[in-house]
Amino acid sequence: MISFILDGHKFQLRAAAVIVHDGSVLLHRTEFDAFWALPGGRVEPGEDAAATVAREMQEEIGQEVVCERLLYVAENFFDYQGQRHHELGLHFLAHFRPDSQLLAKDRVHIGIEGNQRLEFAWFALTELHQVDLKPSFLITALTQPGLPFGHFRQRE
Repeated sequence: MISFILDGHKFQLRAAAVIVHDGSVLLHRTEFDAFWALPGGRVEPGEDAAATVAREMQEEIGQEVVCERLLYVAENFFDYQGQRHHELGLHFLAHFRPDSQLLAKDRVHIGIEGNQRLEFAWFALTELHQVDLKPSFLITALTQPGLPFGHFRQRE
């Protein structure tokens, strides 16, 4: 994965899926985190970012996703588990196959990353302001009509 520490900052290149269905967006979190984020993961050397999204979704939840287009580029600066992070995020508009069981919004879907349990859940776009969503620019960006392309800088 493209991740290294330099001058006290952990840099990582992350690709994520923006999956919107019937007015809701799919988010995930680890069982230990209170906040939610877009599903995805770190890009491997030589791997294109859309392929990262597809690989991560297959590994974590066993579902095929198709990336449609690059939606957001995010420069994200934050602290996590005592480490300062500098993350470059590439967020892709994506979708599941029409018969995917993950389209069911009435329950939390369970996934796994390594030995860590992941929770996947749908959140209404109109209620994102009530969700602890990271990075927080997504609360506004995901409610823009037509989901226009955007470049964001976030310091949290």
